[in-house]
Amino acid sequence: MSDQHLHIVSFDVPFPPNYGGVIDVFYKIMALHNYGIRLHLHIFEYPGRDRATELEAFCEEVHYYSRKTGIGSAFSPIPYIVKSRRSESLVRNLLKDNYPVLFEGMHSCYYLDDPRLRNRKLIYRESNIEHEYYINLFSAEHNLAKKAYFLAESLKLRFFQRKLKHAGLMLVVSECDTDYLKKVFPGKDIRFLPSFHANDAFNIEAGSGDYALYHGNIEVPENEAAVEFLIRKVFAGSNHRLIIAGMNPQKRIFDLAQPYSNISIIANPDDERLFSLIRNAHVNVLVTFQATGLKLKLLNTLYNGRHCLVNPLMLNGTGLEPLCTIAETAEDFRKKLDDLKDVPFSLSAAEKRHELLNRKFSNSGNAARLAEAVFGS
Repeated sequence: MSDQHLHIVSFDVPFPPNYGGVIDVFYKIMALHNYGIRLHLHIFEYPGRDRATELEAFCEEVHYYSRKTGIGSAFSPIPYIVKSRRSESLVRNLLKDNYPVLFEGMHSCYYLDDPRLRNRKLIYRESNIEHEYYINLFSAEHNLAKKAYFLAESLKLRFFQRKLKHAGLMLVVSECDTDYLKKVFPGKDIRFLPSFHANDAFNIEAGSGDYALYHGNIEVPENEAAVEFLIRKVFAGSNHRLIIAGMNPQKRIFDLAQPYSNISIIANPDDERLFSLIRNAHVNVLVTFQATGLKLKLLNTLYNGRHCLVNPLMLNGTGLEPLCTIAETAEDFRKKLDDLKDVPFSLSAAEKRHELLNRKFSNSGNAARLAEAVFGS
């Protein structure tokens, strides 16, 4: 058994892996375990997500910590997502040995500059440029109280970002985020390492389908805005059938879709049904209005679906442009849907995907790259 040990501090319970951030965490844990790294997992609990005994199969130990979600965390110059994730029990557990510590997302970085960890190898796992992500949430949100929170949090996160200089290594999910952090922190060890994901194999069916699919966590304002764009601007009055599948769509989304017989919504599909919808769609349509991070729904689509129609921001910094059809305006989307309507997805297109995705996005390959970055060759 390997003598390489790694602490991972997670912002949430990473099982079940059913939304973007925890998908990267969970499949990273699996891949590192399979590579032979001995993992010590520390989890800040989040309402609505239970403790998961399934994680014990991949880790030497699993510790849980309660978040501090009161007024003291809200009225602080430290971002709420960071200040609420602090625990002296975590520090005591980290100080029991001298193993490297990987902090998942800025959410988990409260102790990144703690003097007690000064002589440790500390790794920051980036998932977004957080202050940009929150300013985009501010722009997409309709509720005034939530807008105020997102704006304040964005300003706090921009200020807190300077603490990342205490990380000895940054592992970043997209190439454009890597370039940004290299400019902000010149001379630091900052490496592109794409998100880990659920796809160990390709499950693409050649041929054609009879609908387009959008999928995502629809309660997130960014995704709600994408759904609204597709309904109002692209598929309203269209001959193309659209299925919208995702977590917790609000009533206003159902109301938007209701007048159109070609648009249907499937709320909270389980994984089996969601991946069936992705595989059987003729076109998977993905839209985002912010460029940070790597959109895991894009990888799910490319590993499992046929044609992939996206806007440029969905691809920002991924290098996946050759595998997608790109549209920018609503008119572009309608035209590209017409162009793809009678084009079966070919085996040669599937093989092209296989070659490029295996080169950059293999979980096993990226586990090896992570281990080399942390422990050396």
